[in-house]
Amino acid sequence: MNPIRFFRKEPVPKGPSAGELARGRERMVADQIVRRDVEDERVLAALRKVERHRFLDPHQWASAYGDHPLPIGDEQTISQPYIVALMTQALSLQGGERVLEVGTGSGYQTAILAELAGEIFSIELVPRLSERARSILDELGYSDIHLRVGDGRAGWPEQAPFDAILVAAAPREVPEALLAQLIEGGRLVIPVGVLNQELEVHTRHESGFSVTRLAAVRFVPLR
Repeated sequence: MNPIRFFRKEPVPKGPSAGELARGRERMVADQIVRRDVEDERVLAALRKVERHRFLDPHQWASAYGDHPLPIGDEQTISQPYIVALMTQALSLQGGERVLEVGTGSGYQTAILAELAGEIFSIELVPRLSERARSILDELGYSDIHLRVGDGRAGWPEQAPFDAILVAAAPREVPEALLAQLIEGGRLVIPVGVLNQELEVHTRHESGFSVTRLAAVRFVPLR
């Protein structure tokens, strides 16, 4: 007669608690954002409010508030929190604006924009990512966000013009279609380049555009 063998059941690893996640979010803002001279109080408030971990898979929650990007599938990433803050601040949103986002990705940047502006139009090339972002944003109660699947380089001409445009992937050159969809005084924040990328702010004036370069960055290519 074979002896009865008992196997010890390994405990299921637990993820971070709600309190730990909230403290991680506060540390993220204090250590990664404020110390790097992001000063817009509205941007800081949005970063404190929006739960970055909700836009990631549960097994990534322990890393959700780290100082780095994270993969979200389909060769895409959720950007480093500081870069989200820097790009958002560069838009100089005051509330009520119509904003175009190119590259919905996880939907985290979309939610940050929704906290600060009036109406968000966001384009994503990958259907799965767009559908996942839509589900999360709906669950979180955002109503003034419009998503579509398509080529972000063409913008969203039927909804133009926009007060601000944010691009979350890097083209070789700034797409002319995006510049054409800005109102006068509007800003386009976009990473530009292939190997060496610069985060640029293009501001539309009556006589043309001015360009400010903010920082060297590393984004996935705009496909």
